[in-house]
Amino acid sequence: MTHAPDTLTLVADIGGTNTRVALARGPALLPGTIRRYANAEHQSLADVLGRFLAAEDNVDCAGACVAVAGPVADGVGRLTNLDWQIDAATLTAASRAERVAILNDLQAQGHALGHLAAASLRPVLPGAGAPRAGAAQLVVGVGTGFNAAPVHAVPGGRLVAPSECGHMSLPLRGEADLRLARHVERAHGFAGVEDVLSGRGLERLHGWLADEAGKPGGLAAAQIMARIDAGDDALAEATGATFVRLLGAVLGDLALVHLPYGGLYLCGGVARAFAAHLDRFDLAAAFRDKGRFGPFMAAFPLWLIEDDFAALTGCAVYLHGCDAG
Repeated sequence: MTHAPDTLTLVADIGGTNTRVALARGPALLPGTIRRYANAEHQSLADVLGRFLAAEDNVDCAGACVAVAGPVADGVGRLTNLDWQIDAATLTAASRAERVAILNDLQAQGHALGHLAAASLRPVLPGAGAPRAGAAQLVVGVGTGFNAAPVHAVPGGRLVAPSECGHMSLPLRGEADLRLARHVERAHGFAGVEDVLSGRGLERLHGWLADEAGKPGGLAAAQIMARIDAGDDALAEATGATFVRLLGAVLGDLALVHLPYGGLYLCGGVARAFAAHLDRFDLAAAFRDKGRFGPFMAAFPLWLIEDDFAALTGCAVYLHGCDAG
């Protein structure tokens, strides 16, 4: 399809496994342009964007914004689970856009809040009353990796602060958790949240429980989820219950740090895969298991973002806000 030059923006969400790309007009995506590419089939972001632009008649975009699943420092994004590095010069050359921006992927999710269809938000935990207008919010991604970003309304716009909280220490509440941490830290000497609460973390957790049960073996995350969905495999059930308990504990810790009275928003492929199991594995109890502060935790509502392209929307919103400013 032919597009008029310098009227659209190019947006991309670069995950550890896939890259999603689209065109946007202002803050709105053009749905017919959304495409997904497997990173393993491409050498670089430039390769992905070149393929996308060729499919869109080599459109001349006015701007480009990409979300990176990893830290962004001094305008350079480094993916945590993929050997790609992205900077302004690389993005400019690949997109041929005059203005470019690079965000952490959870920052992009944060900029998408308030711009997503209501039907794409699944309520998980109610809060005590309606979310406070202008209150802090928190987006938490559980997928190939784990991360979160606080969202704050500030004069003149929105501040979405980056973080790398997936690499903070795994919470320990008993001897079993300590054994799990010791099992996990064999990989690189440290037991972090992402080492359990992610796709590969689910595999590690299942492997540890298999060892504990004297039945060593390994399954891929998709196989484990299929068995959790079926509900007829004791080891998979234990894996799902432990995953949700630890997820609730970490979400509760993050809520106490950031006080997101405007709500927490889960996103990511693994989070969506667990959507049907959060109630039966009692996420609420794990989230509110904070001793005398347990009742206080009811102040924070929790939703699941079911829009797989929310980060693309966030990139479009961010770039449009920069233009408006």
